Amino acid sequence: MYWFKNAIIYQLTKQINFENIEKQLKKCEFTPCGSADVSHFGWSAPLFTNGDLAHQADGKILLIAKREEKILPVEVVNRELIKRITALEEKEQRKLKKVERLSLKDDVIATLLPQAFSRIKTTALYIDTMKQLIFVDAASSKTAEDALALLRKSLGSLPVVPLAFNCAPCEVMTKWVTDTAPDWLILREEVEIREKADLGVIHCKQKDIEDEEIIELAKNGSVSKLALEWENNLKFILVEDGTLKRLKFDDNITEKNDDIVKEDVTARFDADFVLMASVLGKTVDSLIEEFGGIKDRL
Repeated sequence: MYWFKNAIIYQLTKQINFENIEKQLKKCEFTPCGSADVSHFGWSAPLFTNGDLAHQADGKILLIAKREEKILPVEVVNRELIKRITALEEKEQRKLKKVERLSLKDDVIATLLPQAFSRIKTTALYIDTMKQLIFVDAASSKTAEDALALLRKSLGSLPVVPLAFNCAPCEVMTKWVTDTAPDWLILREEVEIREKADLGVIHCKQKDIEDEEIIELAKNGSVSKLALEWENNLKFILVEDGTLKRLKFDDNITEKNDDIVKEDVTARFDADFVLMASVLGKTVDSLIEEFGGIKDRL
């Protein structure tokens, strides 16, 4: 199962019918790189025992964007390129033009590609069709946007915006540190505080959040990152843009479905996916409430 390690959350601004998503994803299904290909990007089946590109359960759709890239170290390309340029210039007794050098470089890359190693990266995301939210397991917005661009290409359109709130998370997190946090949250020993007028950022790790020094720093600035724990179920870092980093589901969650026999791969996968999405979804629901609700889009 793909237990998410991060969550960048997007909101669908228009209702979308995902009834034909399996057929739509087939247009952008992942295929391995050929000998002359630099990279390929497409959808891969989340469950290896099932060829479906869209894994659906409990009103949620799990997708896996897969990218294969051929790795050609710059020094290897340059070494071979210099060798060819030198040989050709000596043969013709002249300096090669820029366009000729570029053409030679293309030839070098084409020659080396079949021998290059491949790097495979996957990005998991799931669509909560009932809440009209998309959760992307990505550490950077660039990676998340790439996956959404592939989904947009598959569906024809994808009206989404980053999830935004009525109250700024940095203001709410600052209040949690300097005043009180909600009962359902545990403040853990890691915080990042941005000084006023952007004078700098202070990172505090393995230090009690209730320490007077940290409280004073937070009062004179704003909390931009905060380590939290939700009801002994999920640990995470909350960032001021509303994203969740370094998700760590507790053992009591990841082992909850251990009673399902290992041979029933599909049942276990379904149960774990529904459980993960439920825990993550409830956490985000609580955060949305703390942040004054989802901001209305004009």
